[in-house]
Amino acid sequence: MKENPSQMALIVIDMENGFIDPRSPHCIRQAAATVPACRSVVCTARSAGIPVFFVKRIYRMNGSDVELTRYAEWKAGGRAMMPASTGFHSAEAPEGLKPIPGDYTIIKPRWSAFFHTELDLILRRLDIKTVILAGTTTPNCVRTTAYDANSLEYNVVILEDCCSSQTKEIQKANMDDLQRMGAIITTSEDFANSCLASMPDLHRIIRREMLREDSDPEPFEEHHCWTDFW
Repeated sequence: MKENPSQMALIVIDMENGFIDPRSPHCIRQAAATVPACRSVVCTARSAGIPVFFVKRIYRMNGSDVELTRYAEWKAGGRAMMPASTGFHSAEAPEGLKPIPGDYTIIKPRWSAFFHTELDLILRRLDIKTVILAGTTTPNCVRTTAYDANSLEYNVVILEDCCSSQTKEIQKANMDDLQRMGAIITTSEDFANSCLASMPDLHRIIRREMLREDSDPEPFEEHHCWTDFW
């Protein structure tokens, strides 16, 4: 494993044929167009020593782990994202978006890449402070992953041209919301050019601010123990 002084990780979400191929009932209309940009950022991350995580869905053959809201469509549409799925191999990823030795694969049971997965544990073990998100779909899996990452105190970066929605209007509305939430919205080109070297490190900024405040203590105030309030 290479040194990773940036303390970043690239998380590629649901870039598998079941969400990309037009033959799939779960196809996201803009997803196929983002494949080249996603391939590019994966190569950039690997070259820079930034860990790459491929987060995907694999459903059981009996559908017992399919979301309640997706089950009817999943069953009627050929039971996509199963290990043994046939035809367009919906559980597989396009060439260039498959893990190689050194990458990580996370199987998620629901929308967020953090929900009931080991992702947070591994990121903390790798001392990751910033997650860079790519994949589909922006209003569902990318968005919920971004909000969970924010709640877990990661810096959140979203590569806009590596993410997709069903329409341009949905994409823009969600990107605007995510930016207001505090995510940094940028592009694969910017990532390739600088690996986000100029991105503010909120952890370091806030820690420096807190240390400055601690060095100038406020006037003493009496502190109560919890029992005083009962």
